Amino acid sequence: MATHTQSLEPAQPAHPIARTALAGASLGLVLLQSVCTFFTALSGLRLFLGVAALATATRAGIAWDHIHSNWLRVPMLIFAFAGSVLNLAILRRIHRLRRNSATHWRQSAPSTRKLLSERLQLILSITTLALIALEEFTHFQTFHHF
Repeated sequence: MATHTQSLEPAQPAHPIARTALAGASLGLVLLQSVCTFFTALSGLRLFLGVAALATATRAGIAWDHIHSNWLRVPMLIFAFAGSVLNLAILRRIHRLRRNSATHWRQSAPSTRKLLSERLQLILSITTLALIALEEFTHFQTFHHF
């Protein structure tokens, strides 16, 4: 009774061109995965920017006398304004890319969770801008200067 033993080594492509093509395809897939990971992290960063901008705009009322000095108040307002505007610009770009008819064939519909997250970011950004405007208005009414 003869037994056949099979090699447990992985099969190697016979031609150098096949090896190069396999290595190139592997590299391409690794790069694609890295790009996907980057954009997933960027999505989380957008939500963080919205929450941070809102928190920055609302913290001015915690200790009115100490925090309301211009050396701290102005940079906080600039940071909150810039974060909100950046968040709105990113959301607008996402909306425009989804509406582009040339990309519909390769897109899947966004999940409900993603749409809710984007709506929350939009609400937080608009609320932050409204709070900045309200803060500047009340500051002008109280101190008669910006």
